[in-house]
Amino acid sequence: MPGIADHLRTTEPEPAERTALDQGVTVRRGQGCTLRVTAVPTVHRRLLDRCQPLDGTQGAPAVPARRKARREYKNRVSALAPTAP
Repeated sequence: MPGIADHLRTTEPEPAERTALDQGVTVRRGQGCTLRVTAVPTVHRRLLDRCQPLDGTQGAPAVPARRKARREYKNRVSALAPTAP
């Protein structure tokens, strides 16, 4: 997920998002690593929305590893408690 975290840091996140990213802990796992971020579900959903370009856009092809990382992050965020309307 470093690709996702690197991307998020370049998107000028809001203060709550920036704090969550800055306080995240990088954990090495096998060949890669994961950024563990503790935040309320709404912050995770906003971060996920900011990751949308990693799925590929017109003129900017998607990198398969980043697309997979975003998909896995989306699955985890979707499993969080639903937001109030």
